[in-house]
Amino acid sequence: MKAFFRGFGYAFAGIAVLLKTGLNFKIQLIAFCFVCFAGFYFNITSTEWLIILGVSALVLSLEALNTSIEKLCDLYSTEQNDKIKKIKDVAAGAVLIAAFFAGIFGVLIFWKYII
Repeated sequence: MKAFFRGFGYAFAGIAVLLKTGLNFKIQLIAFCFVCFAGFYFNITSTEWLIILGVSALVLSLEALNTSIEKLCDLYSTEQNDKIKKIKDVAAGAVLIAAFFAGIFGVLIFWKYII
């Protein structure tokens, strides 16, 4: 049971690392806070909240994975390496794809409230 709770400590330590070192994570977290504020302001539906929270969790989680992949690659080699560049680019691309579609979901949800 101690190991189970210790795992939460490691997870919170990882989030702390993201907050200290991850500029993109901070930007995405600020965007998430803004979207939550807008959701409360416009009193969006429960279904819309589920969509917003789901896509936000996906973007933030992928950013965390991207950061960990970048740190792992840097641990392996800090020299110019085409294979590592491709790995980092693909991980960043995954975040971009999720963020792009999260933006589309956001526009589709909030459009009717703004117009």
